Amino acid sequence: MTSPITIHPAVDRGIKPKAENFAGGTLLCQCTDNRVAVAIKGQCAHNHVCGCTKCWKPKGALFSQVAVVPRDNLTVTKNGEKLAVVDPKAVIQRHACKQCGVHMYGRIENKAHPFYGFDFIHTELSNEDGWAPPEFAAFVSSIIESGANPNNMGAVRGRLKELGLEPYDCLSPALMDAIAIHTAKAAGAQSH
Repeated sequence: MTSPITIHPAVDRGIKPKAENFAGGTLLCQCTDNRVAVAIKGQCAHNHVCGCTKCWKPKGALFSQVAVVPRDNLTVTKNGEKLAVVDPKAVIQRHACKQCGVHMYGRIENKAHPFYGFDFIHTELSNEDGWAPPEFAAFVSSIIESGANPNNMGAVRGRLKELGLEPYDCLSPALMDAIAIHTAKAAGAQSH
């Protein structure tokens, strides 16, 4: 008998609902001392599991879990000197702990980018319950680039659907629409 497909530790045993009036929480790196702490005000949005090769994944996970928060709602509160940008050439500047390697947040500095103003976070780094749960799976085929067996992709997509996470090989339709609207406005093709 084969072992069940594991997606990510935060979703493998089922997805918890968000808490009403959630005030936010603190993300902590995985160091045993002098942990980096990042305070988040308010609820996250567009939480999803992501198969891309750039996002930080917990050991053994096929997918990362990523959400966004308004840039102004994120503050590094402890040990920020331990953070460094993983790839300065990447669109999303992923700030990781130099000691444990965990990505604490990602920021887009290009003001013309459709997602400028939002920071990318990993809610599983918080001890608080009540974050908005993942809504979909993005860049599913990309897990093959990370070493996943291509022959298991049907089972992976089946497991995602079983968890209520619609699998896409891009972002969700709502986020793809947001990108297209931003691009159209920038080109003058869309006035509102």
